[in-house]
Amino acid sequence: MELFDLLKALILGLVEGLTEFAPVSSTGHLIIVDDMWLKSQEFLGKYPANTFKIVIQLGSILAVVVVFWKRLFSLVGLYKIDGQKQSGRFNLLHVIVGMLPAVILGFAFKDFIDDHLFGVETVIYALVVGAILMIVADKFGPKNPTVNSLDEITYRQAFTVGLVQCLSLWPGFSRSGATISGGVLFGLNHRTAADFTFIMAVPIMFGASLVSVLKNLDQLSMDYLSFYVVGFISAFIFALISIRFFLTLISRIKLMPFAIYRLALAAVLAFIVFM
Repeated sequence: MELFDLLKALILGLVEGLTEFAPVSSTGHLIIVDDMWLKSQEFLGKYPANTFKIVIQLGSILAVVVVFWKRLFSLVGLYKIDGQKQSGRFNLLHVIVGMLPAVILGFAFKDFIDDHLFGVETVIYALVVGAILMIVADKFGPKNPTVNSLDEITYRQAFTVGLVQCLSLWPGFSRSGATISGGVLFGLNHRTAADFTFIMAVPIMFGASLVSVLKNLDQLSMDYLSFYVVGFISAFIFALISIRFFLTLISRIKLMPFAIYRLALAAVLAFIVFM
C-alpha cells in the first residue's frame, strides 16, 4: 500500500465528511472530485470505487450517531430524554413517515437515477435548483416558526418534509438542503429542521449502504483494508466537525450562504464544462 494511495483515501473521506450533512451535496462533490479532478479510473485504480464510497459514507453515519446518540437511542427505547417517556412526543414513527416518500421513489427510480442523473452536467443543474429552493425557504418561510423543537413536529409536517426530501434523489441537490428547506417552509425553525434532517438520514443512509454492500460483496477484500480504514476515519472525523459546526451556525446564518456557494460552484463548473 503506497503512501499516496492513503492520501487519496484521506481526500475522498474529507470531501464526504465535510459535505455529507452541509446543504451543498456530498454526492455532487464526490462526482466532481472523481470525474473532473482525480479521474475515477486513475484515482481509485485497483480499488473498488463503489465499495469505498460505501465505507466512507458509513463513517459519516457514525458521526451523526455520535452527535445525536441520546435522541436516536430514545427512538428505540434505549434512553429516556429528561428521564421521561417519549409518549406523544417525537418518536420513531415521525422518522418512518418522513423517510417513506424518498424510500419508495428511490427504489422505483433507482435504475433511471443511476443511468441518467450521475454526471457533472446534471449536478450543475441540481446545484442551481437546490440553491433556488433554499433562497425561497429563507425568504418566504414563516417569520415566526411554529415548531421550535423536535417534540413539536407533527406527523403531517414529517410527511411533507419527506416529500420535499425526494428532490435529493437528484444527485447534487443535497438531502439536507432539501429537507431543511422543506422544514423551514412548513413551519420548523432552521435548527429543528436540521436536527430532523440528520436523524432521518441515519436509517436512510444505513439502509442504502447495506443494500450497496450486499450488491458489492464480491469486491470486499482484506487487501484494501488500510485504504478503507483511512477513508472511514477521515470521513468520520470531518463529518463530526462539519455537523457540530453546522448546528452551531445554522440558526444564525440560515441557508443563504450555502445557496450562494452552490450558485458560485455551479457557475465555475458550467464555465469548465460548457465553455
